[in-house]
Amino acid sequence: MSDRLKGKLALVTAAGQGIGRAIAEAFIAEGAKVIATDIATDKLKGLKATKTAKLDVLSTKAVDAFAKTVIKEFGAPDIIANVAGHVHQGTVLECSEKDWDFSFDLNVKSMHRIIKAFLPAMLKKGGGSIINMSSGVSSIKGLPNRYAYGATKAAVIGLTKAVAADFIRDGIRANAICPGTIQSPSLNERITANAKKTGKSLQAVRTDFIERQPIGRLGTTQEVANLALFLASDESSYITGQTHLVDGGMAL
Repeated sequence: MSDRLKGKLALVTAAGQGIGRAIAEAFIAEGAKVIATDIATDKLKGLKATKTAKLDVLSTKAVDAFAKTVIKEFGAPDIIANVAGHVHQGTVLECSEKDWDFSFDLNVKSMHRIIKAFLPAMLKKGGGSIINMSSGVSSIKGLPNRYAYGATKAAVIGLTKAVAADFIRDGIRANAICPGTIQSPSLNERITANAKKTGKSLQAVRTDFIERQPIGRLGTTQEVANLALFLASDESSYITGQTHLVDGGMAL
């Protein structure tokens, strides 16, 4: 611990497990006051955050009300980590309008809601760092059976660059993290779903995921959190509007 985020207030969505949890824990370890949210509050147990709360990022009303409460109690955040997301599996032929709309609502519009609700207060405070979770599977690279997912994560990159460009002279930095295949509860769910769909064993499906990583292994949530920590800190004060790969060489 080196107090890289001492004195900073951070908001992390989907902080209950996986990448979101690792980011929240990394921020806490480096001295930040963390407001950790998730739709499933039971997953937030044990997290030593300043505040934990249920937040449905699919609801504009809920996000706006939450922002008002947080700003009144703590002030504007210095850091926002938008992590909430969903991986739809399938091609265009397996993507219903409901699948498409839900994917964009959770993966993209949720970030729009959070940023729009908190940004005015951040601007008054003098700036801050916004970190949006995109993916290597986006405008960077296409992979099979990631039609809706890849489209949403490409949109996250566009959203991030737009925010960075609009507020670059106002102290706001916005960057996108683009992970490769990361070991997480979400990945375990996808492995199980793929095994049921294909008839392969769980280990065979897991091996398929590993083999698509040129580095020869899955990434860890801590490796993604390390990058988020850098982007949240003043060490990255000259970096904005960029995509940052932590992908084990997947985009090579």
